[in-house]
Amino acid sequence: MSVKPVRLPRPVVNDHDSRELKIRLYAGSVAAFGPGKADLLEAIMRTGSISAAGRELAMSYRRCWNLVDEMNACFAEPLVMSVSGGAGGGGARVTEAGQRVLLDFRALEAEVWRVALPRLRALRRLLR
Repeated sequence: MSVKPVRLPRPVVNDHDSRELKIRLYAGSVAAFGPGKADLLEAIMRTGSISAAGRELAMSYRRCWNLVDEMNACFAEPLVMSVSGGAGGGGARVTEAGQRVLLDFRALEAEVWRVALPRLRALRRLLR
């Protein structure tokens, strides 16, 4: 089954620091999805591989696999599936459910930044 790539929303502004505001979706006490997992899904989509995504993000394969395993356990459908090897080797692909989660999460981030940025700018002016 072929998965059609999603078009992610562009950031509303470029003058924000992602450390100032982070959005995370929790499943009980587990962070099911957040900016790092979104970056990992995007890297898997670009590279077709968990290990290549890890290299791109300067993360170990084990760390990436643990994050993928955590995401897959938290959602009703897996977000990443392994692709069986062959002459060219195996890999991974982001499922349709994973693309939906990624698209909705990036849209939520963009909307939150659009709303929050004026207040953050005002707060920044009060900092030393």
